Amino acid sequence: MICQECKQRPATLHFTKVVNGEKTEIHICDTCAQHKGDMFLSSGNPGFSIHNLLAGLLNTEQSFADKKVNAFSQKPMPQCSKCGMTYQQFTKIGKFGCSHCYKEFKAQLESILKRVHGGNTLHKGKIPKRMGGNIHLRKELDELKQMLQKHIQQEEFEQAAEMRDRIRIIEKQLSAHREEE
Repeated sequence: MICQECKQRPATLHFTKVVNGEKTEIHICDTCAQHKGDMFLSSGNPGFSIHNLLAGLLNTEQSFADKKVNAFSQKPMPQCSKCGMTYQQFTKIGKFGCSHCYKEFKAQLESILKRVHGGNTLHKGKIPKRMGGNIHLRKELDELKQMLQKHIQQEEFEQAAEMRDRIRIIEKQLSAHREEE
């Protein structure tokens, strides 16, 4: 697709704007986006970067009223104890200063991660289906054993019996897989 502005370079940025149910699409190249950025971006900032996009996503957590309260309150802005970066700096840059920032800003990040990852805040990792084989079963077995211990400690013996039965089924599946190999 060719840039709608210069009609020379390939369009790399695609904007879709919906106002009162009317959809408008704009396809432009990087150069035209930088030169006419204030026309395409509602914020009025010339230029476009992925950091601006991320900063916009991160700032949606705080409403205008919250910013007003923070400006007049005496509460210090959250700041990383190791690198000194503030949460406000992170929202502008889109990157953390160090690995410790994740711990320092955990409360603010949780709502963002839920929004970005469809409600999940705990990363469990991925296993390719074709290469996973028994790994999925072993992982499920470990989780069930942990749940079994939890139910036993809380004296929830009916749930513990259900976990025990599910564990036995998975152990049979694992032993069947071992015999096939």
